[in-house]
Amino acid sequence: MLPSLNYRSLAAIVQLTPHEVDAVLASARTLKRAAVAGRVQPLLRGKNLALICTEQAQPDAALFHRAATGLGAHVSQVRPTTEELATPADVKHTARMLGRLYDGIECQGLPADLVSSLDRDAGVPVFDGLACAQHAGAELARLLGSGNEADDRLFVLQALLVGTIE
Repeated sequence: MLPSLNYRSLAAIVQLTPHEVDAVLASARTLKRAAVAGRVQPLLRGKNLALICTEQAQPDAALFHRAATGLGAHVSQVRPTTEELATPADVKHTARMLGRLYDGIECQGLPADLVSSLDRDAGVPVFDGLACAQHAGAELARLLGSGNEADDRLFVLQALLVGTIE
């Protein structure tokens, strides 16, 4: 459906080539048509994703959970504690452990340097607020232009997940 995206954090649209942007948007449109027709495929079945945030009740966390589980993934909320990440060695150990347990990690509300450290050592895609309204994915959702911003964000998020989670 979507070519594999090599950009693990997807921090900015400028990282995507015009071809990749077109592919993400095409994939989002395909996912939307499937959802409207009631034929959603569990493209992420068997995948385990971590959602690191303080509260799952936050709208961005709920969007990530809905997008991933809608494609068949299992999402576990992991609450960050600064005591467990006190030293660089702790961060490295935690990243490696998370990488063994999960196929991808969504970080919301964590400092950028911590997310970068997790990304460096986890060995799986680590996202820095992929589901957040200020992420570049939200800008891609605006390019869909269907008039329903919430749905557009959901389907672009699903397209990005499918393109990055192996």
